Amino acid sequence: MKFDTFELERFQSTWENQVEINISESGVHPLTVDELFALAGQVNAPRVSRRNFPAPLSGTRLGYSQTDGTLVLRQKIARLYRGATTDHVEVTNGGSEANFVTLWRLVERGDEIVVMMPNYMQVWGLGRAFHGRVKEWWLHPVKGTTSPRWVPQGPELKKLVTKKTRLIAVCNPNNPTGAVLKRNFMEEVIARARWADAWVLADEVYQGAELSGAITPSFWSIGDKAPYKKLIVSNSLSKAYGLPGLRIGWLVGSPEAIAHSWAAHDYTSIGPGALNDALAAIALTPAVRKSILERTRNVLRSQWPILEDWAEQNGDTFELIKPQAGAIALLRYKFKMNSTQFAEHLRRQKSVLIVPGDHFHLDGYLRVGFGGHLKELKEGLKRLSQVAARLHGG
Repeated sequence: MKFDTFELERFQSTWENQVEINISESGVHPLTVDELFALAGQVNAPRVSRRNFPAPLSGTRLGYSQTDGTLVLRQKIARLYRGATTDHVEVTNGGSEANFVTLWRLVERGDEIVVMMPNYMQVWGLGRAFHGRVKEWWLHPVKGTTSPRWVPQGPELKKLVTKKTRLIAVCNPNNPTGAVLKRNFMEEVIARARWADAWVLADEVYQGAELSGAITPSFWSIGDKAPYKKLIVSNSLSKAYGLPGLRIGWLVGSPEAIAHSWAAHDYTSIGPGALNDALAAIALTPAVRKSILERTRNVLRSQWPILEDWAEQNGDTFELIKPQAGAIALLRYKFKMNSTQFAEHLRRQKSVLIVPGDHFHLDGYLRVGFGGHLKELKEGLKRLSQVAARLHGG
């Protein structure tokens, strides 16, 4: 088994703590534990106090937790999905482990895997590592409308999915474009999967981080009566919830699929940390969850105009399509330079970290995160424009 270097993760982990300005992150600025407790206290969550160590945590034994997630946490996750029970849910160490376990369990040598692109490249890389044949289904920028967007082409999906397709992987809302699939496209994904008898892995980690405030429907809700039998949904507390340090993710699927995933999970990290599980249960208490997601939307709504205004002022150098969700956007630049070379140049010259489009197989673009500290965002964009202007002018 050979793993391709995960360029995005390696680049960020190498430099994110060595630069002055980091606008490469894809989520909102993380909550502190104290801020989480404060949100819980504001909505009168039981037994949670900002000033006193919460009783649910002080009473948590630091032994092995339930390996598929505590019953309390799985109950709260199950309530987010129509008709789901705790048997439909498995808790993992982040969404990354959820995706890993799924690919590890499903993909065998020679299997066809259709992956939505551009995309966070974990599923793409795992498909290759497990000797699958990865086929790319691309979103395309559509302009000339009142609301330019990144959209998929249905005929392309129909052409790519064959009777040999084992898995269709989507990321909705999408990273790095911030695009959201319309319901008819979601239905088409399920229809093509059903025709091919293929699995669907729907990574929904940005669900709840929509700029409009309307939560993106889950693939779990597609279908009049029950979800597609070979559907797996992955999600986590990392992006929309601003709690990446908890490393809590989950899978939702049929009880049979979850049982098989749990068996594979026994061979990886075994289970989530006990404190992480307990904190996640606080975060997913309905009223607390509502407050957390509203915080996220407030950050996005207040900071998106900063990036949008900056892009308009630098329109001779950059072009921007508004994301529908997430604290990320793709910038197309109008000067001749490889995106990785530019990102390295920006880091060396101005100590600013940004993600090159190369990391999504999309040269000529940069991914910028606008959900961090406001002062950092403004300063990072200022430095970015300074470097780009010199290159564009030259």
